[in-house]
Amino acid sequence: MADTPAVRCAIYTRKSTEEGLEQEFNSLDAQREAGEACIASQKGEGWGCLPDRYDDGGYTGGNMERPALKRLMADIDDGRVDCVVVYKVDRMSRSLLDFTRIMEALEKRGVSFVSVTQQFNTTSSMGRLTLNILLSFAQFEREIISERTRDKIAAARRKGKWSGGRPILGFDVDPRGGRLLVNEAEAARVRAIYEIYLERESLIATIADLDARGWTNKQWTTRKGRESGGSPFNKHSLYSMLTNVLYTGHLTYKDEIHDGEQPAIVDDETFRRVRQILGRNGATGGKHVRNQFGAILKGLINCVPCNCAMVPTHTTKQDRRYRYYVCANAQKRGWHNCPSKSIPAGEIEKFVVDQVRGIGSDPALLAETLGGARAEAKARIKELEAEKTGLARELGRHNAQMRDLAGSIGSGGTATDRMADLLDRIRGAEQRLAEIKEELVTLGRDLIDEKEAARAMAAFDPVWETLTLREQGRVLRLLVQRVDYDGDNGTVAVTFHPAGIEMLSREYAEENA
Repeated sequence: MADTPAVRCAIYTRKSTEEGLEQEFNSLDAQREAGEACIASQKGEGWGCLPDRYDDGGYTGGNMERPALKRLMADIDDGRVDCVVVYKVDRMSRSLLDFTRIMEALEKRGVSFVSVTQQFNTTSSMGRLTLNILLSFAQFEREIISERTRDKIAAARRKGKWSGGRPILGFDVDPRGGRLLVNEAEAARVRAIYEIYLERESLIATIADLDARGWTNKQWTTRKGRESGGSPFNKHSLYSMLTNVLYTGHLTYKDEIHDGEQPAIVDDETFRRVRQILGRNGATGGKHVRNQFGAILKGLINCVPCNCAMVPTHTTKQDRRYRYYVCANAQKRGWHNCPSKSIPAGEIEKFVVDQVRGIGSDPALLAETLGGARAEAKARIKELEAEKTGLARELGRHNAQMRDLAGSIGSGGTATDRMADLLDRIRGAEQRLAEIKEELVTLGRDLIDEKEAARAMAAFDPVWETLTLREQGRVLRLLVQRVDYDGDNGTVAVTFHPAGIEMLSREYAEENA
């Protein structure tokens, strides 16, 4: 008689909160003990418990960002696990979508799944249906808990109670939880920052003053002992601080303002004056107004030394407008933080447009750019064709198995379950084949003729000046991937979209058809 093959079982446990984990025998231990008993009952089938513990204490089941779960999935991929045992299905996941992904990974590796308290077999269509029903209820329960939590937070805030969040400068969180305590040293600093802003009437000038004093945002130690916060102020964090009603002894819930339990550390008059100045200085008409003067490189130009975007701005002198692109870091942190600072908009826009014109007048450069796009497209076509061939073979195998099973439907439920599983696989393969065919058609259409591209680029120069500013911006975003300006050495680098010329050529061909 042949030996029963060994089944390596991994027990996964999870608890949403850290409460009680410090106990000698906690919820995770109880879950593991139940799993070990289940495995021991199947010893005659060759089941054995792996010594590794996969315990996620204090992690939600609403996502897959859990260290022990990631370690378990890595061991499954490495072929170290034959069966996963959990106390209840919702210990593995409370999200139907995430659980489906986990089950697909288990099925791919031939790994079975067992719930100690819920009897079902994942190899059958009825078992999968039962599992999905259980997961739907688990997800429903999680959503109900979320709704209750939101309702609890709303009720607490309407009573003036602090309901959690990141600590802010001027307050410490009561170790017992539930309220804010004034940190006198930080409170004095907060009042000083408000006074500095009232004197400077500028976020950037205030930030420069705070940097000179070495003052930073709130720094605190998390419950896990990790240092957090302490970053320098920028425009966003300083603005948030100057508009936070917590400092006036109030708190907010959505659009509502309520009296808070925490004491005020900034008086109402000071807070009102600061908000008035912020409102006057920060008044804008939104994105449309900010870009109403034709910043055609908006969203394309970047500051190399600061590795961040450059944004359009302008100044007016004697009824004459001067446009610039300014480093976002310099705007937030002050000019001294960036060597690039700003560049005249007209100069950089002319340079980029001249680079585009250069492609149309340089056949070698045009051929090189098109060659790169074609190489990428052909590599993708080859990859898709290989996948298409593999799917066709897979469909052939599944259809052959379906024919073999067709005659044995009446012999029991096993054939029916197998056919349901094959139908699922066939539908998945056919859907993926349709997606591949559609992408192949698109890629084939993208491979345009070089002469056609040359005609389109030759038409760029005479047509460019007739375009509106909005149309010019759209054409540049079509052709240009990014523009990098290095203020340290005064260089500009333009990176083109590999398929940008081909897209422009197709538009030109359609318009002239």
